[in-house]
Amino acid sequence: MDLPALKHHLHKGLIVSCQALPGEPLFGAGMMAAMARAAVSAGAVAIRANGPADIAAIRAEVQVPIIGIYKVDLPGFEVRITPTLEHALQVAEAGADMVALDATLRPHPKSDVDELIEQIQRRTGLPVLADISTLEEGLAAAACGAEFVGTTLSGYTSYSPDLPGPDFVLLSDLMEALGPKGIPVIAEGRIATPEQATRALALGAHAVVVGSAITRPQWITARFMDAVKGASAA
Repeated sequence: MDLPALKHHLHKGLIVSCQALPGEPLFGAGMMAAMARAAVSAGAVAIRANGPADIAAIRAEVQVPIIGIYKVDLPGFEVRITPTLEHALQVAEAGADMVALDATLRPHPKSDVDELIEQIQRRTGLPVLADISTLEEGLAAAACGAEFVGTTLSGYTSYSPDLPGPDFVLLSDLMEALGPKGIPVIAEGRIATPEQATRALALGAHAVVVGSAITRPQWITARFMDAVKGASAA
């Protein structure tokens, strides 16, 4: 799918993030492939997935675009999402249609963000989704040539606001700055209700990513348990 077709396909759609951490009940490529299949059957326009094994398993099950990432902890660095070209190449080889990476201003292990974006585009031929946490980072990523910018990391850097819900202010600011330039902004991060998702789209988001609220039953159950306990104590 070429870039114009990809943009059209994602426009105003729901992207479901299918990820599970080691130790969680649904961890494993087979589980994530089943989760992706369920999401697509309900209308998800794309899947966000972590790691070559999960991406390859999901690619074998669904035809929608896959936004691939590779989360890894590297000693001495805070960035975790596709931190190097080598990780991006593995994501592409596994079958991703787009590579998402940490495009924050924090130190990266091998290449600065501008170099990393250029290397990924040149070596894989895939578009890049820049996961950022501030307006400054979003503008910088767009200037470096990222085809998409996402609010994914707002609240996950020490210098961005730690909010209980989505960062709609950042989304609005990005839309004002990047919308006229035709750079799609993807809303992601702590979107937990359909109302929050539709608000993000109303603010101009090109698409919205929802993860935990759909694909992490332990997180969903915990929210209900907190409510039930609160009602019992009243």
